[in-house]
Amino acid sequence: MLFSLSVTGPLLGLSTFVIIGLFHPIVIKTEYYFGTRPWWIFLLCGILFIAGAFLCSHTFWSCLLGVLGFSCLWSIHELFEQQKRVERGWFPRNPKRKK
Repeated sequence: MLFSLSVTGPLLGLSTFVIIGLFHPIVIKTEYYFGTRPWWIFLLCGILFIAGAFLCSHTFWSCLLGVLGFSCLWSIHELFEQQKRVERGWFPRNPKRKK
């Protein structure tokens, strides 16, 4: 056989795409219902996922945990950016949530 196909790269790419796609509405909904107060949950999850990536011996799962971890950390930034977008009127403000 001249070459062999590896599905690890495409699966990791697809998984990254799905993770980023899922975090977008998670950040929007989190800001809508809770504001920026739960930022520490993203921090804790990010640290735990990255620690898991260091501890995982399987390359695919280690990479996937790393992507999840850094997506959680990036979500902290996006949560505060979402708050600014709401203040600018680009996204709706939750009328039931107290400031």
